[in-house]
Amino acid sequence: MSEQMALTPVDRAILESYKAVLDGFSSYFGEGYEMVLHSLEDYDHSVIKIVNGYHTSRVEGAPITDLALSMLEKIRSQGGEPKAVTYFTQNRRGEPLKSSTIPILGEGGRIIGLLCMNFYLNTPFRQVIGDFVPLSTEGGELHAETFTDNVDELIGNAVAEVRRQVEADEAVTASNKNKEMVRRLEAKGIFNLKDGVAKAAQALRISKNTVYLHLRNLK
Repeated sequence: MSEQMALTPVDRAILESYKAVLDGFSSYFGEGYEMVLHSLEDYDHSVIKIVNGYHTSRVEGAPITDLALSMLEKIRSQGGEPKAVTYFTQNRRGEPLKSSTIPILGEGGRIIGLLCMNFYLNTPFRQVIGDFVPLSTEGGELHAETFTDNVDELIGNAVAEVRRQVEADEAVTASNKNKEMVRRLEAKGIFNLKDGVAKAAQALRISKNTVYLHLRNLK
């Protein structure tokens, strides 16, 4: 092929940041999905990251496909802001895939790469369900997540949760309850929020200085 595009250091940093996105998507969607990151710097070796590549028998360093090139041209011809293209295709074994090609923009708004997702449609239904429904506690933890409309509610809920936990923990002495609540709020990242210390202190009914004192002692 020999096509090349000169990428800037910022462009390369943007593409590099997408590698973690592929790992996250793969962890979320499961093994039925192949995730591919293409760099348009070198069409001959465009694949710079691939997860579950056995669905199309590809590895890092593989060239861009003819269909990916076709989808790229379709994206470019749409006009306006580049949008993803979703379609059905087959792997080299003739097995069906549902695919999506997502443009990655670099400096100047030009397309510098592609994020491609390929769902292997022959994936057993039980496996698909197992990736999304906690059929058992094996292979992952169940976490409680609080969805709120504002930061005040988020902090208030976090304080209420750790207070319940600490009050129920017989190993925490009465004199150490505030310190333990501050420790658990710190572990939750609450104090990284804007005015997190002041708002948590108000909810805990202690002073900001007391919160800072416990945080210093924790470090």
